[in-house]
Amino acid sequence: MRSSSYVLPLGVLTVLLLSQVCSGIKWLSLSHAPASLHINQTQHCKLLPGMVSSQAQLCRSNLELMQTIITAAREVKKTCQKTFSDMRWNCSSIDIPSDATKYPPDLDRGTREAAFVYALSAATISHTIARACTSGDLRLCSCGPIPAEIPEPGYRWGGCADNLHYGLIMGSKFSDAPMKMKRAGSHANKLMHLHNSEVGRQALRDALVMKCKCHGVSGSCSIRTCWRGLQDLREIAMDLKIKYLSATKVVHRPMGTRKQLVPKDIDIRPVRENELVYLQSSPDFCSQNDKQGAVGTQDSMYISFNIVPLCLC
Repeated sequence: MRSSSYVLPLGVLTVLLLSQVCSGIKWLSLSHAPASLHINQTQHCKLLPGMVSSQAQLCRSNLELMQTIITAAREVKKTCQKTFSDMRWNCSSIDIPSDATKYPPDLDRGTREAAFVYALSAATISHTIARACTSGDLRLCSCGPIPAEIPEPGYRWGGCADNLHYGLIMGSKFSDAPMKMKRAGSHANKLMHLHNSEVGRQALRDALVMKCKCHGVSGSCSIRTCWRGLQDLREIAMDLKIKYLSATKVVHRPMGTRKQLVPKDIDIRPVRENELVYLQSSPDFCSQNDKQGAVGTQDSMYISFNIVPLCLC
């Protein structure tokens, strides 16, 4: 019989506690939670001290959701590392060791790498929640709504659509909570992270496509039952990778009555809603630089044909 109470191993508890004082993506440390961890009582939320107060409240009011969020944290790490497996920066820093005292610099600074991770994280948590609604893993939501428009002849709405609306609401409520706290780092970093998170969610909205199943005698497909479903997370990650490669460097400067992020070299226009932005340039990730979060590519030949400078290491 499974015990109703579970105590996190000291190493996992340590990284969650330390994540409170880091400006990185706090909830990603949940990827280290053991598979045997089942949050089925409100006091279990206290085992996850890396959460800010509003996240803890969400945990207590919706225990099922926390299991989905832990799944999402694991998906972010796996998808990021697979998407960047051909790059010098390969998301290895997302796999935060349990004895880490802080997040690696490439995630803790306002770099384009941090921009991608925030965007992917926001997209992944909403994607995972939306799919959990469809699969029946979350009792507080169900299939997405049937589209209002009338389908073409030979098509009909049916099936179970991914509940993107619920996924976006609950996903943003949880993942954006740390950046909306007063003591959440510099205003520039908060604006950058919130902007990039929204870019990730917009990429998710764009990934909602019509999917159909054929019906008919002998496979004639005389009628198609269709629903709105999300593309695979890997496709969304590749779209965000393209945005990463063309990300815009920004500065934090007064615009009207308050400071905003504006493109550094072309500040005559505002930041576009669909572009990733970053505040600090990245190292080339070829040579080891612990202060900037570059582990280096020593003893390997790496040729890259993107915007990152070519180097043989």
